[in-house]
Amino acid sequence: MTHLSVEMLAADAAAPITSAGHAQLGIAVLAGIAAIVLLITKFKLHAFLSLTIGSLVLGAVAGAPLDKAIDGFTKGIGSTVAGTGVLIALGAILGKLLADSGGADQIVDTILAKSSGRALPWAMVLIAGVIGLPLFFEVGIVLLIPVVLLVAKRGNYSLMRIGIPALAGLSVMHGFIPPHPGPLAAIDAIDANLGVTLALGVLIAIPTAIIAGPVFARYAARWVDITPPEGLTPQRASENLDRRPSFGATVATVLLPVVLMLAKALVDIVVDDSSNHLQRVTDVVGSPLIALLAAVVVGMFTLGRAAGFGRDRIATTVEKSLAPIAGILLIVGAGGGFKQTLIDVGVGQMILDISKDWNISALLLAWLIAVAIRLATGSATVATISAAGLVAPLAADMSTTHTALLVLAVGTGSLFFSHVNDAGFWMVKEYFGMNVGQTVKTWSLMETIISVVGIVFVLLLSLVL
Repeated sequence: MTHLSVEMLAADAAAPITSAGHAQLGIAVLAGIAAIVLLITKFKLHAFLSLTIGSLVLGAVAGAPLDKAIDGFTKGIGSTVAGTGVLIALGAILGKLLADSGGADQIVDTILAKSSGRALPWAMVLIAGVIGLPLFFEVGIVLLIPVVLLVAKRGNYSLMRIGIPALAGLSVMHGFIPPHPGPLAAIDAIDANLGVTLALGVLIAIPTAIIAGPVFARYAARWVDITPPEGLTPQRASENLDRRPSFGATVATVLLPVVLMLAKALVDIVVDDSSNHLQRVTDVVGSPLIALLAAVVVGMFTLGRAAGFGRDRIATTVEKSLAPIAGILLIVGAGGGFKQTLIDVGVGQMILDISKDWNISALLLAWLIAVAIRLATGSATVATISAAGLVAPLAADMSTTHTALLVLAVGTGSLFFSHVNDAGFWMVKEYFGMNVGQTVKTWSLMETIISVVGIVFVLLLSLVL
C-alpha cells in the first residue's frame, strides 16, 4: 500500500482521549511544539524536561483529561525505552571500546595512508560511514572532527572539502541505519523488519552520502573558505597506548552486527519457513539484541585485549560508556511519550482525515510529517519517533519492503534543515569555527540535501520493489 487508505485506518484507530475538533487539535500541536522549542532554545532547558512539559501542554490544550494524558505519556516512555534502551546501551559500549582501544584511529590512519589528496573527501565519507555504524552522532562528531581538523591542517586542504563528507557519512548513518536510536524506534513503532530496513537503508545511504558529502563539498568549499581553528585538536586516544587493534579486526568487529542482521533478513526472504532450523538460528543470532551483544563480547577481545586492556580496564571502559547515555535514553523515552500523546489525543487520525482527499504517497506524507517535527523541535530522534508513531497505521496493509521504506521515509525527513534549535548545529559551528550564516550555508544545507535525496531514492525504490 503506497497510498492512503483512510477507511481501513479509521476502523483500526484507537479512540482518542479527547473530543476536540481538528482546529483545536491543530492549535494543541502548535502549542506543544512551540513550548518545546521555546524551552529548549530560549530557556536552555534539557530536552527531556522540555518534551515532558510540551506533552502536558499538548494534552491540556487539546482538552484531554490530565490523568489520561499523563498515563499515555508514561506508557509511551516505557514502550520506547523497552524497545530501544538495551540496544542503545550495547551500541554505546561498542563505541567506547572502539574509541578507547585506538581501533577508530586505526581505521582512520589506514584509510588516509592509502588516499591521495583528491581521494581524501571520499576517504572521509567512508571513514565516517564505517565508524558511524556503532556510534551516536554526537560521539562520532567528537571522535572524527579532531581528525578532520588534523588532516585539513596538515595537508593544507579546505576544511569544508574534508569536513562535509565526514559529517554527511555520520548523519546518514544516524538517520537511516539501525542500531541508531531513531531508526530502531521507528522500526519498533511501525513494526518493520529490521533486516530488510537495514539492507534498504544501506542501499539508499551510499548514494545519498556521496551526493551530500564529496559532491556537495566542492560547492561548500567555495562558499565558505575557512582554516582549521587552533586549539581544537586534542591528543588522540591511540597515542596513550602501547599497541592497538589491527585494521581488519576492527572493521570486522564493527561490521559483525550488521552482517548478522543482514544474514537474518536474507534467510527470511529465501527460506520463509518458521520450522526451518537455519531460519530459527538466524532469527536468534540476527536479532538486534544478540547481534550487538555478540559484537560487544567479540570487541572485548579484538579491541580491548588487542590494545593491552586487562579485565579491570575493560570493565572500566564498559562502565564509563553507560553513564553518558542516560540523557540520550531520557530524551528518546520522552520523545516516545510525546509521540504517544500525539496519538492519544487524536492527532494521527486528524492527519489522516485531513489528507484523505490528497493524492499523495504514504511515503511522502511520512516524510513531510517528520520534516515538520524536525523543523519545530530540532531533534532528528524526536522527529523520527514522533512521526513514526503518527504514520504507523499506514503500514497495516503494506508489504515487508514498503514497511521498511516507510521507516526510511521518516528517517530521511528527520534530517531536514538542521538549524539553531539543534544541538548538532552548534557543535558543528563551534568545532569548525564558523559563524551562524556559514553554518547554515554548509551544515544546514548538507542536512537538507541528505533529506531530499534520501526521500527521492525511497520513492524510486517503492516503484520497483
